[in-house]
Amino acid sequence: MARVDLNCDLGEGGGSDDELMPLVTSANIACGIHAGDVDTMRAAVSLARQHGVAIGAHPSLNDRKNFGRKEMKVSAREVHLYVLTQTKLLQIIARQCGVRVGHVKPHGALYTMAARNMELADAVANAVYEVDPLLVLYGLADSSLLEAGRARGLQVASEVFADRTYQADGSLTPRTQPDALITDEAIAVSQVLRMVTEGAVRALDGTEVSIKADTVCLHGDGPRSLILAQKVNEALRDAGFWLKALSP
Repeated sequence: MARVDLNCDLGEGGGSDDELMPLVTSANIACGIHAGDVDTMRAAVSLARQHGVAIGAHPSLNDRKNFGRKEMKVSAREVHLYVLTQTKLLQIIARQCGVRVGHVKPHGALYTMAARNMELADAVANAVYEVDPLLVLYGLADSSLLEAGRARGLQVASEVFADRTYQADGSLTPRTQPDALITDEAIAVSQVLRMVTEGAVRALDGTEVSIKADTVCLHGDGPRSLILAQKVNEALRDAGFWLKALSP
């Protein structure tokens, strides 16, 4: 039976964490910079522990005003510090709750910038390795971030997205474009099933893009995030997939 990880960005104040957590296998928990605080981090960690969901850090650029989704001019040193401090904070909270952080997935603009900029990707990978070389680094499939992670000796996970459209080069359509998000759950589910079964996705211009899918991302802050999570979870199980986290 093929295995796939179903991850979700949580602890961001979306209000559906209690209902989303049982539907996923890995939780990317906001680390108090783009969203949340120590209390919400602790609540999300405790909820993940209750449901046996793997815990990951979701570090961001220091831009709470724009929810960490606006690209900023930052140095590699700053990126290293952002990832290091946010991941360590979640690590401390997780230990207090009797669990461990198993993976790191950069958030928003930091994620997309590190996907294409090797200097920033190296900064992320180095910070993750410094916190714990056993952490799994989540990144966009076939991106600089995964290349940097492998070079640093980290286990990496190729991530695909249920509710985002793709460009011909395998990048995500920028959120500034009106067709960046998939709002039809049936189309999103179909895209997920094709990515995990065929290793392919159709870009907006019709190009067929090869893609590796170790983990599927769901966003927890959308108005219909819960419905999409339920449908993707059910579709993957019906297709014979074993839903299991990549990290302990």
